[in-house]
Amino acid sequence: MDNDARKSAVKLNDRAEMLLRALVEKYIKEGQPVGSRTLSKSIELSLSPATIRNVMADLEDLGLIHAPHTSAGRIPTAQGYRLFVDRLLRVEPMESRFIDEIEQELTSEVDPDKLTATASDLLSRFTRLASVVVMPAQSEATL
Repeated sequence: MDNDARKSAVKLNDRAEMLLRALVEKYIKEGQPVGSRTLSKSIELSLSPATIRNVMADLEDLGLIHAPHTSAGRIPTAQGYRLFVDRLLRVEPMESRFIDEIEQELTSEVDPDKLTATASDLLSRFTRLASVVVMPAQSEATL
């Protein structure tokens, strides 16, 4: 079994999935290692910090999270992020008014430089995050 197949084959129970999802979301939002006490305050189920620590130990054994240093909270590993994106991420459908705006703004551009600038502006506006959009080099582009 190759590495990618092994990653997707990780079996987690509902509690472990819920805790991994909460940990990844909290880490993405705050950029700080997440401890069991923090998770116990922020998840829907009432679990004790000790129970959460046990589940986090299991997640660490599976290579999904790790401690960046002694006595720190935990952060997701690349494998933890992959599992989050593939199985746990909740994606909300985009509202039709946003889709209409994107189509209107992007179909009016024919110049590749303006198109990438417009795409970057739209992405930044809708996500409220910084964005960068690049085109492939002309020698690498295929139609």
